[in-house]
Amino acid sequence: MEQTVSPVFVGRGRETGLLGAALGRAGAGEPQAVLVGGEAGVGKTRLVEEFLAQAEADGAVTALGACLEVGAEGLPYAPLSAALRRLHRRLGPELDAAAAGLEGHLARLLPDFGEADGEGNDEYGRARLFEHTARMFERLTEGRTLVLAVEDLHWSDRSTRELLAYLVRTLHRSRVLIVATYRTDDLHRRHPLRPFLAELERLRTVQRLELERLDRPEVAAQLAGILGPDTPGRDVVDRIHRRSEGNPFFVEELATAYRSGCLACVTESLRDILLVRVEALPEETQRIVRIAAEGGSRIEHALLAAVVAESGAGGEDALISALRTAVGANILRPDTDGEGYRFRHALVREAVSDDLLPGERQGINRRFATVLEADPELVRAEQRTARLADYWYHAHQPARALPAALDAARDARRRNAFAEQLKMLERALELWDAVSEQALATTLRPYDWADTYPPCACDDGRHDGCDRLQLVDVLAEAVVAARRAGDRDRGQSLARRALSLVDETRNPLRAAWFRLQRAKMLDQLKRSGGLEEIQYAYRLVQDLGPSAVQAEALALEAAHGLLRNPGPEAVATAERAVAVARQAGAPSVEVHARVTLAGLLGDFDEGERAVDLLTEAVEQALPLGNDDVHTRGLNNLASLLLSYGRAEEAVTAARTGLDAARRSGLLLNTGPILTGNLAEALLAAGRTEEAAAVLADWDDKPEADTHGEFMDRLRGELALLRGDTAAAETHWAAAHASGGGGAQPQHVLPTAALGIRLAVRLGRPDQARARLAEALDGTVLAGQDGYLLPLLTHAAEAEADRHPRTPEGEAALARIADLAARLNPRCALHRGWAALLAGELARAAGRPTTEHRHAAVAELRAAALPGPLSLALLRAAEDTAAAGDRDRAAELLREAAELARRRGDLTTCRDADLLADRLGLGLRATPAHGTGDGLGLGLTPRERDVLRQLTLGRSNRQIAEHLFISPKTASVHVSNILAKLAVGGRGEAAALAHRLRLFPEEEPAAHGS
Repeated sequence: MEQTVSPVFVGRGRETGLLGAALGRAGAGEPQAVLVGGEAGVGKTRLVEEFLAQAEADGAVTALGACLEVGAEGLPYAPLSAALRRLHRRLGPELDAAAAGLEGHLARLLPDFGEADGEGNDEYGRARLFEHTARMFERLTEGRTLVLAVEDLHWSDRSTRELLAYLVRTLHRSRVLIVATYRTDDLHRRHPLRPFLAELERLRTVQRLELERLDRPEVAAQLAGILGPDTPGRDVVDRIHRRSEGNPFFVEELATAYRSGCLACVTESLRDILLVRVEALPEETQRIVRIAAEGGSRIEHALLAAVVAESGAGGEDALISALRTAVGANILRPDTDGEGYRFRHALVREAVSDDLLPGERQGINRRFATVLEADPELVRAEQRTARLADYWYHAHQPARALPAALDAARDARRRNAFAEQLKMLERALELWDAVSEQALATTLRPYDWADTYPPCACDDGRHDGCDRLQLVDVLAEAVVAARRAGDRDRGQSLARRALSLVDETRNPLRAAWFRLQRAKMLDQLKRSGGLEEIQYAYRLVQDLGPSAVQAEALALEAAHGLLRNPGPEAVATAERAVAVARQAGAPSVEVHARVTLAGLLGDFDEGERAVDLLTEAVEQALPLGNDDVHTRGLNNLASLLLSYGRAEEAVTAARTGLDAARRSGLLLNTGPILTGNLAEALLAAGRTEEAAAVLADWDDKPEADTHGEFMDRLRGELALLRGDTAAAETHWAAAHASGGGGAQPQHVLPTAALGIRLAVRLGRPDQARARLAEALDGTVLAGQDGYLLPLLTHAAEAEADRHPRTPEGEAALARIADLAARLNPRCALHRGWAALLAGELARAAGRPTTEHRHAAVAELRAAALPGPLSLALLRAAEDTAAAGDRDRAAELLREAAELARRRGDLTTCRDADLLADRLGLGLRATPAHGTGDGLGLGLTPRERDVLRQLTLGRSNRQIAEHLFISPKTASVHVSNILAKLAVGGRGEAAALAHRLRLFPEEEPAAHGS
């Protein structure tokens, strides 16, 4: 048989080198991913085949899986299932050992592992599937390097993409190389693969490689490999290169045409190029190829044989003969599993399918569906319902396609493939009106599952068809699928459609349920209107008996209050939610409400009771198997403990929550907020390097929309500790731009506090004042004393540093003082911050004393948090030195400096060094610049004069006029001052001079003096 594929691998030296280097890094324990893109026919598959062969020769284990095109949807996890099946055949017991203890979830990918467990098929089960898959690969690669190749990613389903992304992000120390190919010419502007590729490309372990077309010498080499002794002359090579434009697949097609003597008759049309060899086949072979094209991108031999037999033409021998001809002509290729066939190139299958007449295509799909229904074992179990649904759909048989789509949706949910579930449910909605009432009444499966949705809306004692699936039930399933798939806008649209069908008077429970779903999605989208939907829903059911829907409405309203408007009313709502959920027999809703209740009580001087309630709720969640509530409870416990200054206990709670999330596969759901709380607790405990490691470890992981600002704020806190104000400002801007967590005080107020600290550090009092006003005006302040006390302290510091005083500054100080008077410090940490705040207000009023700062030190010693304690010690040292007690000031300053150094707080270290220099205490590791004039800061007398002018806010020209020097000389002095004080700007230098009281004669007099 004549050669149609070059036996010589042409070109691609750069690409194979890149893949080889990635394999080397993976073998050294640094997992890698390479995304190989290119147009159809450019040689992606050949590149992967050649690389896998070389990797095997080098000792790696390889596994290949391909995404399957079934209609427009794809099959959930198909490439991973195929790759695992090949690994199982090759490694057997070794793969079983790697999957030990995880088989229940992994059976959803590979049924060979046994029966899937009976665990709930929700978003948390899906997360556990992802986590267990990663753990299996980690175990499997402890003694080997694995190359996992996935072809045709452009046909991938969303679940496959998300699982691949999870593996890329989480396999940090595994010897794994993931290679994935995709067709670039299929990526239209809204193709779902585009954001997936963009997201992965940002990761340092991911490389994106796009195959270019072959140049003329490479086309000539390819033709020489295909044609051998019949290699054409230069003019033919030029012509083939021109017509193929360097696409290796088209080169193969044109080479075959040249060999047959009809190169000149090949048209410019791509369709003709693709079909010319198909049309040259015998008629019977063409018929088999047309049937195979409708079977999908991969077709099992047994299924194809059964469909051909159903058509009544030929027998097994005739089929084998036709297939051999098609394989010999390189139209079809045996599948690597040896169980079926794939087209040589997907474009050929598409062209053959598109060439079918409408009735011809419908008939072939009808035969596929009929045969598969009669013998379901013809295809793999995990593909069965989706393919059957697709066959019936393209057969234009709505009465058969609708129940098949519903069955496929249920199976997708059970495999946690929520995007695919949604697509099948939307297909069902499309088909619904085309199906007769009789078929609707007799052929559909029962209602599946949709959270707390009430499938029965009948009056008590009267059940009229409630066991029959209704259109509104399908909409309920679709709404939940959309929410879990992250397509919340689509979920909103579906919920609106459902509400148009539900009579609120006759079915208030269902109407309320759909409104609650809208509220959840509005909240997740950070849009307004969620609370109004919750309250409307509650009004619909408040006069009915206790129900899960009523309890959920109360629980959601309480949770809304916890995050945005905590107070006695929210507490009462949470308590009612607990009671109604208990009466309705809805334990998960009850425990969820208990967690919310505990958080609310913690905001209002009931810390110990809140801790007890949270601990109890965590324990209650375990027997329910509710990992979501369990990890949420641990997360809230960590946050509550930290708010009371119990940082080490908060670290333990957050670590326990992260461990639980990891074990249960919830790392992608609750991982970001738990990681943030852990890092924040570590920072508070003075374990800065550990906090930095936690944040760095999360850098390559996805962050939920509602927690990205949390991570950015913590990165800003860390940068400020390290003295990098530029990086801190960048992270603060990112956190602030996100909207501050959807106006949640727990995000708005700490983010504003960081912004004000930066403004203070940079000597920008106007900016600090604006950031304070924005925070206070933009969020609810009740119950937020723990966040407000540091915020107001730093804001008061900014005003105290500002000279001369302005009317705007006086108004800001009055607002700070008024708000401070209404706060209720509930623990040593709060009382310490309150004393620091009082000290700043006294300094701003021109009446600084040592009383407030020493009181702060006493309280913060009890809290034992090094950050606020070192600040209090530094401020106490300043006041004590100003009062003339240098020895006591030196003791306080040494303690502050030591705490700051142990914590890695370079900013406080610098302030302590400058004050020590001024007092002549010699705490610096290296001596200060110059000899100075008594300040101990290395400033010359003239530089001191210039610094005094800087504190008055004067420009270089104004300084020059006042001191009778040139503006250029003034500029030189300013530059020297900034360098000696190690500050980044004029404002920061002025703020530092005020804090160190370098010019007490410039300080304002006490009010009323």
